[in-house]
Amino acid sequence: MELGNVENSSTTLMTDFLKQCGGYAVVDGGLATELERHGADLNDPLWSAKCLISSPHLVRRVHLDYLDAGANIILSASYQATIQGFVAKGLSVEEAESLLRRSVEIACEAREIYYDKSTKGSWDYIESGNISRRPVLVAASIGSYGAYLADGSEYSGKYGDAVSLETLKDFHRRRLQVLLKSGADLIACETIPNRLEAKAYAELLEEEGINIPAWFSFNSKDGINVVSGDSILECASIADSCKQVVAVGINCTPPRFIHGLVLSIRKATSKPIVIYPNSGETYNAELKQWTKSSGVVDEDFVSYINKWREAGASLFGGCCRTTPNTIRAIGNVLSKNP
Repeated sequence: MELGNVENSSTTLMTDFLKQCGGYAVVDGGLATELERHGADLNDPLWSAKCLISSPHLVRRVHLDYLDAGANIILSASYQATIQGFVAKGLSVEEAESLLRRSVEIACEAREIYYDKSTKGSWDYIESGNISRRPVLVAASIGSYGAYLADGSEYSGKYGDAVSLETLKDFHRRRLQVLLKSGADLIACETIPNRLEAKAYAELLEEEGINIPAWFSFNSKDGINVVSGDSILECASIADSCKQVVAVGINCTPPRFIHGLVLSIRKATSKPIVIYPNSGETYNAELKQWTKSSGVVDEDFVSYINKWREAGASLFGGCCRTTPNTIRAIGNVLSKNP
């Protein structure tokens, strides 16, 4: 389903997709955690994007695991894939752009493999003798400027006075242009840590005349504001005012903060709300590892789902340290309460 090819308002496009999915959609879960479980070494500034170079087959495998778990939306392995980051590793600009495109192609290939094999036990079902295919979208992931810096600043939103609106627009522009022509169904601007970067994305989407929808998801460490301290209401309002944005939400945030944030976002927009929290653990930027704080097991994580849905969310998934088991459990809860 290519949302950008339908001549209609962007929000209606996502609303139509949600109707096809039964009123809610399931987003995939953590990529890096699963890549490591399959044997990948991600101790690198490129993080999961390293696998686009070293082991693309593992990326495809993880996408398939999430599709088998019931995901309606899978995100490409491009969160930390930037032209600047690849060039710093010795690649040419052309090679970097090719890897960006490849990240989406791998996700699209996984979707086709999934459809072709119609796995027993999947959520595809037979109706009147015909196989009804579960709607699946491929989202091209765009991480924040802080993700490229690989210093944990996407968890603080503190980029320094030298980083202006134009700095961020210049940084993101070419990657956005490449991903827009990659075959993705939508663009996922993720882990946005401050108002400035949200504004940069919104202006770029409008200036480039984008006809592919996008979602903006922010992160928070207090359940009130985004991580920089900027108001979630202001950030959500920027997303609401951008016609290309079809959903607004929260990712990479402890589950205990999500309910209040959904209520706040709903005050700023009527667009669908997407939430995909992390496991509840805390990222230590110095050690470059996750540490246990109030991490929750899959059963506890999904116990929040109905509460988040009642608050106004309609797309649900997981971020860092969540797994296909998490996503399967989310889908099970939603299917029992349609």
